Amino acid sequence: MSISFRSEEAMGLFLKKIFFFIIVLSCIAPGQTKTIDRFSLVQRHHVVNTSFDTLASLSVGNGEFAYTVDATGLQTFPEFYKNGIPLGTQSQWGWHSFPNDSGYTLDEVTKQYPSHEHSVFYPVEWTFPERKTNAARWLRQNPHRLHLGIVGFEILKSNGEAAVPNDIKGIHQSLDLWSGTMTSAFLVEHTPVHVMTICHPDLDMISTRVVSRLVSSGRLNIMVRFPYPTGLNTDWACAWNQPKKHTSKIVQQSSYDASIERILDSTTYYVYGRWNERAEFKETGPHSFRLQSTNSDTLTFSCRFSPDAKFQTLPDIQTTLQQSVDHWKEFWMSGGAVDFSGSTDPRAYELERRIVLSQYLLRIQCAGSLPPQETGLTYNSWFGKFHLEMHWWHAVHNVLWGRTDLFEKSMQWYTRIIPAAFRTAQRQGFAGCRWPKMTDPSGRESPSNIGPFLIWQQPHPIYYAELFYRALPTEETLQKYKNLVLPTAEFMASYMTFDSLNRRYRLGPMLIPAQERFDPARTINPSFELAYWYWGLSTAQRWRERLNLPRDRSWDSMLDNISSLPKSNGTYLAAESAPDSYVNPLSLSDHPSVLGAYGFLPWSRLIDTSIMRTTLDTILNHWNWSSTWGWDYPLMTMTAVRLGMPDRAIDILLKDTQKNTYLKNGHNYQDRRLRVYLPGNGGLLTAVAMMCAGFDGSQVENPGIPKNKNWVVRWEGLHRME
Repeated sequence: MSISFRSEEAMGLFLKKIFFFIIVLSCIAPGQTKTIDRFSLVQRHHVVNTSFDTLASLSVGNGEFAYTVDATGLQTFPEFYKNGIPLGTQSQWGWHSFPNDSGYTLDEVTKQYPSHEHSVFYPVEWTFPERKTNAARWLRQNPHRLHLGIVGFEILKSNGEAAVPNDIKGIHQSLDLWSGTMTSAFLVEHTPVHVMTICHPDLDMISTRVVSRLVSSGRLNIMVRFPYPTGLNTDWACAWNQPKKHTSKIVQQSSYDASIERILDSTTYYVYGRWNERAEFKETGPHSFRLQSTNSDTLTFSCRFSPDAKFQTLPDIQTTLQQSVDHWKEFWMSGGAVDFSGSTDPRAYELERRIVLSQYLLRIQCAGSLPPQETGLTYNSWFGKFHLEMHWWHAVHNVLWGRTDLFEKSMQWYTRIIPAAFRTAQRQGFAGCRWPKMTDPSGRESPSNIGPFLIWQQPHPIYYAELFYRALPTEETLQKYKNLVLPTAEFMASYMTFDSLNRRYRLGPMLIPAQERFDPARTINPSFELAYWYWGLSTAQRWRERLNLPRDRSWDSMLDNISSLPKSNGTYLAAESAPDSYVNPLSLSDHPSVLGAYGFLPWSRLIDTSIMRTTLDTILNHWNWSSTWGWDYPLMTMTAVRLGMPDRAIDILLKDTQKNTYLKNGHNYQDRRLRVYLPGNGGLLTAVAMMCAGFDGSQVENPGIPKNKNWVVRWEGLHRME
């Protein structure tokens, strides 16, 4: 075929168009051949409830605040749900401590251990003497995250009795993910009730509108009730039997608004309410308030929780609704999207559902100014404290899905606790910053016989900073995070021990690996931690070079002489001190973290991919699946992807086990204690980003998606892993 042109100008115009077309094609990522209809993608995964399912509670929130409801659209029957997914109201600022009348301090629960050629002090749990036992218990449970209050309906039957769940019929509740709007419809003695529930995108505030004849008849009212904390480990944090230990009083009131002051020991916060219709707001008992309107079938109510004593007029519900709609549309239209429509594998729709719902849950639960607890802002796990080794699983996906700003919110907290991290390292005889494991806004370590000995959270800040730099490789990024990267590496270097007999650097003893099954006094060279130390120090050296600093010679010596990953019979061991890794039942349980050395982490000279493949096969054939956790499945999936095993990756990610269950509302269920486990959701999104966008050096399109006609994937806005 020949093409002729009337002039050189026409030919030039044609070539420019061809060049432009080539440039456009080169910018389209693999799998991104057509723009995804994001509205349809999200819309087909709206959540619908038709009963009081205690594991199907739904939440609205904004990352700083979340509010979880039952099938009525508010928190009407909290006792019914407390052993399912509880009806929590929690915020990032809402923390409380029981009085420390005995003056307990962290120093008095520390124990001295011989390690690193000097004594190291770790805060631990004590069984005796009584003083230390009580001190450790108090320090573990304080401060704890606070349940801010119950906002629910009072529903009265025609005989004046309070309705119970069995009296509520015809339930149809829907969470519209695209707008963040929840609508709930039900019948009470054949009388319909319609409820809308939303959360303000910027304020710790929910708004609701209820329409029913029961409102004007005085049989449907809004109740606001306040509990005292329980101080229990994993709990919905509501003690209703301690009314004298806290106060709740109306401090301001007018015809259409009111404010309540809450005082619990040293904690004070405020609750502001606004309603649009003529209504009466009054105290009905200790810590209990009723809003009742008999002038209209409609009752509109907004409720804001705040540590600020200054009363502020709340936005009306229509303004809040529009802001919510705009907020969620912007969220869904930005960042990444993955579409499996057109796939015939029956698992494809379920994977897509998990992806969409995980994005929603992580946006409302884990995108705030603090690292999230493992149950987010729904209910307390480990007293509501957050675990820094889990921050990776909660938040890394944000960068890979093009939402770096959501992760950066909580990164500022690390900067605030740098002085505390320096003091911890110095007290233990190390350089740099040592980051805590189980902690709270203060950055203080919690006493534990496991947590203080974990080390795999230590390189995390380097990983985060490198992610941010990959997303925005500028001098500003380097300056912003250098004070996290370099002190973190300084600790890592000082923590390693030189083994003069074998002329190598090693990790341990006195550590517990991510697979929490080993005696800290005997554990040496866990495979994942060794690989992470190598990666962390190597990356810190790159940061020094980017900052025009000389490479640290001692770090280079450690990198050159670091211990090899321990192996036996062609398989990587959990640790050098665990030669029975695949024989001892204890070693075949908990997290298969050895796979993180090549999956979570990129390839390094420490990795032999053939040995890692054998390791993955061995684990899949022999592991105790009932002992796993939700993030273990994405971890194994990422290893399979890096090893070029897409069919195996899908099989692992969707493996049918209890710990890999995703409920109707999208939550990753673990067991009766942890009905919510958000690290599983975050890990899922991280693994999916790698499955689609790949990783540095991967040459295959969609490397984690099976190469058969049963799987059709389109994606956009994702970024590859290192």
